[in-house]
Amino acid sequence: MTVHPVASIGAQHPRVRDLLSLRKDGSPGRIMVEGGWEHDRLLTTTATIEAFFWCPEAAPDDIGAIADRALEVYRISAKLLARLSRKTRSDGLISIARLPQWRPQAFRFSAESIVLVADGVEYAGNLGTLIRTADAAKVDCLILTSRRARPTHPAVYSASRGTVLSTPILEFDDIPAAADWLRGHRFQVHLADPAATGSYRIPRYGGPTAFVVGSEGSGLSREWHAEGFGAVSIPMLGQADSLNVALSAGILLFEARARKDGW
Repeated sequence: MTVHPVASIGAQHPRVRDLLSLRKDGSPGRIMVEGGWEHDRLLTTTATIEAFFWCPEAAPDDIGAIADRALEVYRISAKLLARLSRKTRSDGLISIARLPQWRPQAFRFSAESIVLVADGVEYAGNLGTLIRTADAAKVDCLILTSRRARPTHPAVYSASRGTVLSTPILEFDDIPAAADWLRGHRFQVHLADPAATGSYRIPRYGGPTAFVVGSEGSGLSREWHAEGFGAVSIPMLGQADSLNVALSAGILLFEARARKDGW
């Protein structure tokens, strides 16, 4: 087992200030991971653990597997842990992990491919749940347009059950660029729109399939409608006029996956 030097650090250490900034909203390419199951999941991935912080008063005795993977290992006090933690009751384990980088030109698709586009999603918890749902439905990648919630927000890691580290995520600067990329790969694109007259059960979902879901408050951007793609809806049989964005995405993705895989 590789033994890493462990430095005891205080609140003024540069790594602590770095972690405090990540705690709020993350930073490009890096995410804060906190907790026992969160680290168990982290260890199943190939993600680089940039730094690992542990508090002996709160952490389990065996931290060797995490320390072995981390490039830097730091010991912190219970007082500093309380300042850094996002949890009501911390496990004393916090890491800074690097997110994988995905490039649009690296993807190849088939008739079984499914892509989910999330347009303007506002809340980190919803984004994390969308990532988890995409993973569960064997989606090839998640595309973000008009992004508001960051994939690097710590809440995304928890809500995605760590799948933010393994789900390919692409972000496009504008909607026309994302639409052109989908057209270039011959995707049949379906806009999720509660006002659409066609039910999501009607399409056959043959060939590469993409669904576009909108923000929690205002739905899909007009720019997506301007691209000329068809729309599908999930029938609302009660008084509510729409569903949570992640729930809607789950219904659509699993419908397409069932058709493609012959369930």
